[in-house]
Amino acid sequence: QVQLLESGGGLVQAGGSLRLSCAASGRTFSSYCMGWFRQAPGKERDFVAAISWGGSSTTYADSVKGRFTISRDNAKNTVYLQMNSLKPEDTAVYYCAADRRRFSIVRTGVSDFGSWGQGTQVTVSS
Repeated sequence: QVQLLESGGGLVQAGGSLRLSCAASGRTFSSYCMGWFRQAPGKERDFVAAISWGGSSTTYADSVKGRFTISRDNAKNTVYLQMNSLKPEDTAVYYCAADRRRFSIVRTGVSDFGSWGQGTQVTVSS
């Protein structure tokens, strides 16, 4: 199990940027595919972005492609989500997650991820 703690959320105007960080505990962080998900009030938790355990492969939801960038620093046990050109519809609680399996391919389903952070609120004003 990997324990995760997100930070970096906040209030930003439309068109602005934020960078979320997710610090992980445990010596096996570098063997897990990592993902970011978000959940708006009254809606289901949705996939945002994921990165392979080695960091060479990434995938994004269509709604954020070209605006968000996921990256990781395995030496620091941290995964990041750089969010640019933010829109009001990006408003949600953002969650960091680790895949259930070590050394898996990049996956995007909520059920594929077994360890979750507590979430960080991102609010984009118009």
